[in-house]
Amino acid sequence: MEAKAGTMQLEDYFEFLSPEDIRVKGTRIGIEHILYEYIHVAKTPEQIAQQFHTVTLEQIYATILFYLHNQETIGKYVEDWLEYSLKAQAEQDQNPPPFIAKLCQLKGQKQPSAS
Repeated sequence: MEAKAGTMQLEDYFEFLSPEDIRVKGTRIGIEHILYEYIHVAKTPEQIAQQFHTVTLEQIYATILFYLHNQETIGKYVEDWLEYSLKAQAEQDQNPPPFIAKLCQLKGQKQPSAS
């Protein structure tokens, strides 16, 4: 059976840039950002739409539906992203770029010492 002209498939909502980079089509938002808010923070699609102004409510629902249809694969995608993000943050905290280290040092100097 052929799809009617103008009928969108679920995958049409996304740009598959690489196995580790799936974005909402027409935006710079990765699906992991929307799904993190939905899965781990338990935000509603409407709350997520308020957070990501470049994504429509329809795109958010499509992202959630894509996740629900591919829970094992996309769930792993989100978990891998989260693990990578936490590891990268920990590494940056251990070895901040010189600019950030300098800012932290300046911030520390301006705070009154607790006595």
